[in-house]
Amino acid sequence: MTHADAAANSAPADRGPWRWIPSLYFAEGVPYVVVMTAAVIMYKRLGVSNRDIAWFTSVLYLPWVVKPLWSMVVEGLGTRRRWTVAMQTLVAAGFAATALALNLGDFFRYSLATLAFVAFMSATHDVAADGFYLDALDGHQQAWFVGIRSTFYRLAMIVGQGVLVMLAGLIETSSGLPLEQVRVEISDAEPTPLVDDWANWAPDESDDGPQRILVRNEAFTLALSGRPPAEAKQLIEAAREWNVANKFHPAPEAPATLAPGEKPGWIARLESFVRDTFGPPSREKQDGAERRAGDLATIVMRVARPIEPGSNLVVQFDRSAGDPSLAVVEGERFVVTADNWRRPFVAVVQADAKLDAPSQAAFEIRSGDVRLSWTIVFYALAGLFCLAAVYHALALPRPPGDQPHGDSIVSLAGLAEPLVSYFRKPGIVPMLAFLLLYRFAESQLVKIASPFLLDSRDAGGLALTTGEVGFVYGTVGVVMLSLGGIVGGIVAARHGLKRWLWWMVLAINLPNLAYVVLSRFQPESFLAVNAAVAVEQFGYGFGFTAYMLYCMYVARGEHKTVHYALCTGAMALGMMLPGMVSGWLQELLGYERFFLWIMIATIPSFAATAFIPLDADFGRDGAA
Repeated sequence: MTHADAAANSAPADRGPWRWIPSLYFAEGVPYVVVMTAAVIMYKRLGVSNRDIAWFTSVLYLPWVVKPLWSMVVEGLGTRRRWTVAMQTLVAAGFAATALALNLGDFFRYSLATLAFVAFMSATHDVAADGFYLDALDGHQQAWFVGIRSTFYRLAMIVGQGVLVMLAGLIETSSGLPLEQVRVEISDAEPTPLVDDWANWAPDESDDGPQRILVRNEAFTLALSGRPPAEAKQLIEAAREWNVANKFHPAPEAPATLAPGEKPGWIARLESFVRDTFGPPSREKQDGAERRAGDLATIVMRVARPIEPGSNLVVQFDRSAGDPSLAVVEGERFVVTADNWRRPFVAVVQADAKLDAPSQAAFEIRSGDVRLSWTIVFYALAGLFCLAAVYHALALPRPPGDQPHGDSIVSLAGLAEPLVSYFRKPGIVPMLAFLLLYRFAESQLVKIASPFLLDSRDAGGLALTTGEVGFVYGTVGVVMLSLGGIVGGIVAARHGLKRWLWWMVLAINLPNLAYVVLSRFQPESFLAVNAAVAVEQFGYGFGFTAYMLYCMYVARGEHKTVHYALCTGAMALGMMLPGMVSGWLQELLGYERFFLWIMIATIPSFAATAFIPLDADFGRDGAA
C-alpha cells in the first residue's frame, strides 16, 4: 500500500465537512454553556441570591432533558438543514432579548424568560444539528469526525465560561471607577495584623478629589500555620454581620433543611449493612491533634465621595490572578448607596488550610456597570449567531437524505410511529442495555474524583489545594480527554468501530484503576497525580468514542433524528441515576473501597457490550 493509499483510508475523501462541522458544533455548545454556566456568574454579579440562582438555572436545563419529545416535529416538518439555520436565528433573537431584559426593572424574571427561550431553541438546534450530521455523512465520515465535533463542542464550553466572562469583566472594569488592587501572600514571614476596628475608619470630609475606592491596606501576609477553626469562623461571621447590618449586601439565606424525623427503617438498615460489611475499618483518632483553618486577611474599603441620592455603586471584590487557594470567603459584592457610603465595607480572604508552601494572589476591586457589561456580551452573542445562521445557510450541504417525513408524522399516530419503530429495532434490548450501562462505573467516578483529590489525607483523600485540582482537570485533564476523543475517531474511521470496540471498552474502564492506586498509596507527588488523571482522562475520551458512534449506529434508518435524540436521552439517564447514589456509597465505603467498587461496577459495561448487534464494517471507509 502506498503512502497515498494509507492517507486515503485514514481520512474522508470529501473535505467539505471541514467547512461546517467545526462551526456547527461550536454553535451547538455556546448556548448551552451560556445558559447553564455564564448565566450563573452573571446573576451572581447582579446580586441574585444563591438559592434563586441554583433553582432557576437548574430549571433551565429541562429543555435538554425532554428534547426527544419534540424531535418528531423536527423530523416531520422541514429539513434538518432548515431547522438548524432557523434555530440559530432564533437563538440570536433570544440573546438580543436577554440583553434588553437585563435593563428592565424586574430584570431577573424577564431575563429568565428570555434564557428559557434560548434553552428551548438551543435544545431543538441540537436535535436538528445531530440529525443533519447523520444525514450528511456516511458511516466512515461519522466515525472520523466524531472526535473533531467533540473538540469544537468543548472549545465552545471554554469560550462560554472563559472568554465571555472575561469580556464581561473587562467591560465592567473599564466602565467604572479606577481599578484598585490588593496583594495577598502566604509565607513564613510575620503575618499582617488583622484589622477589626472597621467603624473607626471614617471618610475625610475635606477630600474634594474624584470619586474612587479607598483601601485601608493594599498588601497582606498570611501565616502558613493557619489559625484555630473557631477563631476563623468567628472572624468571617463578624465581617458578614457588619456588611449585612450596614446594608452592603442582603442577609444570607438560611440553608434548606429536611423535615425533622428519622430515616425510614429500611434505609437505616441498608446503610448499616453496607457500612458494616463493606465499609473501612474504624481508625483511631490522633491524640492531641488540633485541626487548623487557613489564615485570614480582612480587606477594609470605602468610597471617597458621597453617592447621589437614588443611585448606587456596585463594588466587586474577587481574585484576578495567582493561586485560587487564596479565596474570597466573604464580601464579593457590595452595594453602596447614599445611606451607607460613610461606612466601610469588609471582604475576607482565606487561605486553603492544605497550603504548605508559600504562595500569592492578586485581588481586584471593581466598580463598573455590571448590567452594561453583560448587555454588551449578549448583544455580541446575538451578532455571533446571526453570522452563524448566515454562514450555515451558505455552507451546509444539501444531502439527499435530509428530507421531511411529511405532515403525517405530527399527527397523533405519526408522533407515536418514530417511538414505536425505535423500540421495534432488532436487538433493541441489548442496545438499550449498552446505552444505559456502558458508563455505569464512569457515571459514579466522575462525581467523586474531585472531592477525593481535595479531601484531607485523614479522610482518605490526597489533600490537593483548589488551585492544584483546577490545574489537574482544567489543563491536563481537558487536553488528554480531547486527545483521546480525536484518536478514537481516527482509528474507528480507519478500521471500523467493531475492530476497536473492546479496546474502547477497556479504555473507558480499566484506567479507573488509577484511582484505586491513588487511594491506596496516597502519593504526595503532584506529578504522579497528574499522570494518573491524564491516563484516566485519555482513556475516557478514547472509550467514549464508542458510545457516540454506537448512538449513530442505533439511529440509522428512518427517523434517525428522533432515534438519535432518544439515544442521547438514554445516555443522560444512564449518567444521572448511578451518579445520584455515588456520594451516598462513598460516605459508607470510604474512598479506597469506593474505588474498588468502581472497578466492580465496570462489569455491567463489559457484559452489555458482549451482546450488542454491530455490523463489522460500521464506521469504516465505504460503510454506511
